[in-house]
Amino acid sequence: MAVTKMATVLLLLVLAVQLTSLHARSVPGDYDTQEYVPIPSGNTFDTQSDMPSFATNQFDTPLETEQNPYNYDTSLASSDSADSLPFDTFVDSPETINPVVFSQSAYENDEVFFDTSNADTVYRAKDDGLSLASTDVMNVTATDDMLSTLAQAMGGCGTGNPIDDCWRCDPNWRSHRQALASCAIGFGRNAIGGKNGPIYTVTTNADDAQNPQPGTLRYGVTRDGPLWIIFAKSMTIQLKGELWVTAFKTIDARGAEVHITGGSQITIQNTNNVILHGLHIHDITPSGPTTIRASPSKVIRRGRTDGDGIHIWGSHDVWVDHCFLAKATDGLLDATQGSNMVTVSNCLFENHNKVMLFGSDPSHTADRNMRATVAFNKFGSGLIQRLPRCRFGVFHILNNDYSAGWSIYAIGGSEDPTILSQGNLFNPSGNKEVTKRINDGGPTFGGWKNWNWASSGDVFMKGAFFTGSGATASSAGVYAKAFSTSSRPGSMVPAITRSAGPLTM
Repeated sequence: MAVTKMATVLLLLVLAVQLTSLHARSVPGDYDTQEYVPIPSGNTFDTQSDMPSFATNQFDTPLETEQNPYNYDTSLASSDSADSLPFDTFVDSPETINPVVFSQSAYENDEVFFDTSNADTVYRAKDDGLSLASTDVMNVTATDDMLSTLAQAMGGCGTGNPIDDCWRCDPNWRSHRQALASCAIGFGRNAIGGKNGPIYTVTTNADDAQNPQPGTLRYGVTRDGPLWIIFAKSMTIQLKGELWVTAFKTIDARGAEVHITGGSQITIQNTNNVILHGLHIHDITPSGPTTIRASPSKVIRRGRTDGDGIHIWGSHDVWVDHCFLAKATDGLLDATQGSNMVTVSNCLFENHNKVMLFGSDPSHTADRNMRATVAFNKFGSGLIQRLPRCRFGVFHILNNDYSAGWSIYAIGGSEDPTILSQGNLFNPSGNKEVTKRINDGGPTFGGWKNWNWASSGDVFMKGAFFTGSGATASSAGVYAKAFSTSSRPGSMVPAITRSAGPLTM
C-alpha cells in the first residue's frame, strides 16, 4: 500500500513539473510579449518544448524578444486586403451594392462511410497497452482527491487543466486580463489576440451591421490594430449580420454572461490572431444577403450565410476557449479554406447535429497544411456527429470528455487526415465505434487503411472502440507532427473538463 501511495505521489509530482514547464515561457503581466511562430508550409512543423523524444522533425522556433519584437504592421499587411477577399463586393456606400451570392459547397456524400470491418488495428479497453481502461474513471470523488494532491504539489491552485492553471491562480486576474494570451496550448498557442492593445469595453447589446456605434461589440471587432474587448455587464446580443472579426482581437467575456443568439454567426475570415473566450453562442440562424462593416472605412456585401456558430475561413493563429455552443443551423464551429494553427479548448457543446468541421471540401487542398488542436472540451448531450470531422491536415484530439456519447460517430475524417487521439474519455450512448472514415467522393490517397489514425491513453467504456489505421503506435515518428501539447491521464478527464464552457467568475 505504501509503495502504491508513493508511486501515486511521484506521478503527481511529474505532472506538476509538466504543467509548470508547459508555460515556462509565460511571464505574468499584461504587457509582456509572447513568442510568435509563422505558419509552417508543407509538412514543416515548429515544435514545442514538451515535444516527446520520438519527434524527428524538430526546428527551432523564432522567439519574440525586445530585439525581435512582434511586428503588428507587417502581420496586418500580410493578411489579404479587404478589397481582395473572395465572394465579397467592397463598397463605401450600401446604396451602390450589387448582390453577390455566397454559398458553401454542398456536403452531398458526407455520411457515406467506408467499411472498416476488416481493419488491422482496433483500440479497445485493456487491449494493447496504448489504451487506458479505468473502471472507476467516472468516480468524481477519486479524481477530486487526485487533483487535490496535485494542487498541493503545485502550491495549492492546480486543477490539472494547464490553461486554467495558467491564469485562474491569479486572484487579481481582472487587472491582468491580457495575461490570458500567454496561456494557450496546442497549435493555436501563438494566438495573441489583442494583447498589448488597449482595453475596449462593450456597454450595450445594440447592433448595427453597417454603422456600429462606439460601445457595441461590432464597433470593437472592426477597429484597426490590437484590441482587448471586455463587457461592462451581462447581455444578450442578436447580431443583425455576420460579426466580422479583424486581426489582433480578443473577445473576453470573463466576469459577465454574454449570449450571442437569435441572429447571425461570428466570422473570422482571412485574418489572424483572434481569441474568443467565455461566450454563449447558440440558436444561430442564416443571414443575408446583407451589408456589414468590415473595417472603419469599409463595408462589404455578403450573401447568404450558413448559420454556423463560429466560422474560421482562411485564417491562422485562432484560439477558442471556454465557450458554449449549441443549436446553430449548420456547424457549431467550422475551420475551412486553408485555416491553420487553431486551438479549440475548454468548450461545452450541446444539442446539435454537425458539431465541428475542419476542412469543408475535398477540392480545397490548401487544407492539407491545416493544424488544429481539440483539447479539454466537454461534448455534452444531444450531439450526433463531427466531434470533430477532419479533412486533410493534422489533428491532435486530447483529454476531451465524450461521456454523454454520440449518435453516429465522434471522430471522423476523409482525404487522409493525420489524427492523434490521446487521453480522451469515450462512453458511448448508442453506437460504440468512435471513428468513421467518410467517403465524400474526394481523393483517398491510397485508401483509408493508409491514413494515420492512432489512439494513445484513451479511456474506452461500455465497449467503445477506436479503429486505427496507418502507423498504429502513437510513438511512431509520423505522429510527431500531430503532437501539439502534453496530454493528461484519461482518468483525469472528468475533473479537467468540469469547468468546460463559460466560467462563472
